[in-house]
Amino acid sequence: MTIRVFNTRTHQKEDFIPINGKKVGIYVCGPTVYDYFHIGNARIFIVFDVIRRYLEWRGYDVTFVQNFTDIDDKMINRAKELGITVAELAERNIAAYFEDAEALGIKPADVHPRATEHIPEIIALISNLIEKGLAYNVDGDVYFHTPAFPPYGELSQQSLEDLVAGARVEIDERKKHPLDFALWKKQKPGEPAWESPWGPGRPGWHIECSAMSMKYLGETFDIHAGGPDLIFPHHENEKAQSEGATGKPFAKYWLHAGYLNINKQKMSKSLGNFMTVRDLRVTVDPAAIRFFMLSAHYRNPINYSTELLQQAASGLERLNNVVYNLRDLLNKLPQQEGITEAAAAKLESLADFRKRFIAAMDDDFNTADALAVLFELARETNTYLNQPEPARIVVEKTLEFFLETGEILGFFTEQAGQTEEDLDAKINEMIARRQAAREAKDWQTADAIRDQLLEMGIILEDTPLGVRWRRK
Repeated sequence: MTIRVFNTRTHQKEDFIPINGKKVGIYVCGPTVYDYFHIGNARIFIVFDVIRRYLEWRGYDVTFVQNFTDIDDKMINRAKELGITVAELAERNIAAYFEDAEALGIKPADVHPRATEHIPEIIALISNLIEKGLAYNVDGDVYFHTPAFPPYGELSQQSLEDLVAGARVEIDERKKHPLDFALWKKQKPGEPAWESPWGPGRPGWHIECSAMSMKYLGETFDIHAGGPDLIFPHHENEKAQSEGATGKPFAKYWLHAGYLNINKQKMSKSLGNFMTVRDLRVTVDPAAIRFFMLSAHYRNPINYSTELLQQAASGLERLNNVVYNLRDLLNKLPQQEGITEAAAAKLESLADFRKRFIAAMDDDFNTADALAVLFELARETNTYLNQPEPARIVVEKTLEFFLETGEILGFFTEQAGQTEEDLDAKINEMIARRQAAREAKDWQTADAIRDQLLEMGIILEDTPLGVRWRRK
């Protein structure tokens, strides 16, 4: 079977055929580390973590690169607010990124390059563009000249004129064209700076990703990915400056996730609905956040609400319970000789579930349909386990399938091998999150956690001395 991906550049699904056989290079735009990353970022990081995992599971040798933007206007302004250096701010928030990403089950990239560590590569790339007449220096500021690159607008599928009419562009009378963008910014008083042929300054946002992706993946690589807000101008500009410099295609496939809204509104600090993963983790199981993000196809918009997150947590718990029950039963069933006709039929059915799971993931990484396959299997499994004398081979192979797919999607594998001690620790952790929600007067979350515990067979008793719990 062939994997199909939706390419933003062509606006159609295409067969996924890597440039170099079974080797795949992926570049995902990472966070600007001026703050903790928010749940909109989390969707991007989780989605492309799953795509990486699936490609590796399908036998590809993946090199996965995700950058940190550790110098830009936001970084400089936030460092001033906090009274620390930009470098100190970056170190603090990069450490926080790894903590939050690990909680969400996101694997570290093979390379996490930082802009400030690639200044020589950035300067060399800018110099190349100037030599080719695609960029110009104005008193220490260097700009890319968009009309000098005729394919500009190909990725966002808009003409230069349409982009000028519809875009918010930085007004600068020194620019030759309104859409010309900064490759190098002249140092302002008090700002960090590096020496360059055009004087002290720092790189523009777009050029850093071109320089770093080409250093680690080559001048042309397989997948460039990110959020929908990056299509224009960030990825359009990356494409222009990279292809202008090399004369080669930059990325073969461009993948972009859909927007995440909060209660059907765009997330923004002005609306008071801005949420970081760091804050959300106080009251919400990170595994439930991950499960929620995968419950819709990655290209579709997804709406976040407390109610929908609770539904995701309940769905994940149902799958967790099936996996736990399979492991528990497997430890109790005796070894069996031969395979009965009924067991053979169940194994054939399991093979069909496997084919359907793969078909869903092969179809542009459709995690929503893949999860639907797992839920259907979970229902059938629960029925089967309630029958007298289930076959050990069926229980074993069903567990293996759940663990295998769980490794791809990044959840419920840990639950499968839990001892009673592990489960007690998880229960106590959930009770602590419920207590934090109660103290924050978030009764909806507190009730949802109680319901999840009840589904696990755990009954809570709120007493003057604290919370007690017991199994049914």
